[in-house]
Amino acid sequence: MNTKKIGLIALVAGAIIALLFYFGYNSFVKLDEEVNNKWAEIQNSYQRRTDLIPSLVNVVKGSTEYEKNVLKELTEARSKAGQVNTSVISNDAYQQQETAQGNITANLNKVIAVVENYPDLQSTNQFKTLQSQLEGTERRIKFARKDFNTAVMEYNKKVRSFPWNMVGGVLGFKIKDGFTADAGTQNAPEVKFTK
Repeated sequence: MNTKKIGLIALVAGAIIALLFYFGYNSFVKLDEEVNNKWAEIQNSYQRRTDLIPSLVNVVKGSTEYEKNVLKELTEARSKAGQVNTSVISNDAYQQQETAQGNITANLNKVIAVVENYPDLQSTNQFKTLQSQLEGTERRIKFARKDFNTAVMEYNKKVRSFPWNMVGGVLGFKIKDGFTADAGTQNAPEVKFTK
């Protein structure tokens, strides 16, 4: 082979590699940002739940005369959930967040169990509105988790697929962990209201 052909082959190969890196990097960034966006949506839904808790506590506190520990535990669980670092997306962050959110859900269920003893409270418009908002928030959390896992799956498919796995490896894109529930929590606790 003469040097012109070798030079042309090297130029074409170099152009193909450059295009792979150009398009690969941009698509990895797009998928990575989608994962980050979906994680932020989970946090947004958790924040909505956390923001509703003081209103629920005040409505219940103002309408019932019962053990204050139930409201105190819910307020403490809310506070602990607010202290979890969610800026880093990792399996540890998921587990810490899910533990904190599980405590909130468990304490919300305790409040609801106590509220069931107060039919007059259940019939107030303020309580009905909070009940509806909390139920909607729980649905939002469920779908936000699902969307997050879908985004992680799409990202991971790209990271593991040829030739993108070579491009991603060189550029530092690694497989991400999706949301996984703790062992034994296949049936996620739900905030339930009786009507």
